[in-house]
Amino acid sequence: MFLSDRQAEIVAIAKSSGRVLVEELASRFSVTRQTIRKDLNDLCDAQVLTRIHGGATIPSGTENVKYEARRQIAALEKQAIGIAAAGLIPSGASLFINIGTTTEAVGEALANHHEFMVITNNINVANRLRVFPSIEVVIAGGVVRGSDGGIVGEAAVDFIRQFKVDYAVIGASAIDMDGALLDYDFREVKVAQAIIANARHVILVADSTKFERTAPVRIGQLSQVHTFITDHCPLPSIRNLCLENNVKLIETNAAVAE
Repeated sequence: MFLSDRQAEIVAIAKSSGRVLVEELASRFSVTRQTIRKDLNDLCDAQVLTRIHGGATIPSGTENVKYEARRQIAALEKQAIGIAAAGLIPSGASLFINIGTTTEAVGEALANHHEFMVITNNINVANRLRVFPSIEVVIAGGVVRGSDGGIVGEAAVDFIRQFKVDYAVIGASAIDMDGALLDYDFREVKVAQAIIANARHVILVADSTKFERTAPVRIGQLSQVHTFITDHCPLPSIRNLCLENNVKLIETNAAVAE
């Protein structure tokens, strides 16, 4: 789903206040209630919001937003994060890339690299990089998740454990104030944990909206990564955790960095 400027602002308001109401939005944007209801219906169909009487709220933390909607959220920020992560990975390296729209942005940015191996459980990353003869792409086996092309399950975990790579690029659906990295699918989390355990340098990529969300399954802790790349880190607790655990924090939007 492509978000219009008005829909994107509606989502931002919902994240800030916890809910949005049809009457208030119609007045704010100087449009009819019918127009706002259509916007909310579209956003709820894409699982970006959840309908309530008279408006909508941010979805429960037990279910992820649909893949196409996730791609639109913070798209420019993800692109900048992808470029920054790719810049840390030298030619000749081996790396894991796991499931996620931000990790896919890293895959896009790696297209200009040469002579390296990518092991991934992300069909979208594999399909993007397979056309480059100087990039060797190795894809995990397992259950293909129809919603986003992610490969999950015990077969994927066993496959990942066969490797020991130079770098891992991982994402998270949510980051808690205590540094817990969270996701929605237990099967995906098991793969991510195997990736972390079998990489010499772990790069976490996550835009700042992940600080506003929650998810029920723990991947691990921020202290387990070596580099954390985000557009902006607004939480002092996360900054302190990075300092205490020698995690390099890179903020691509330096203009708003504290």
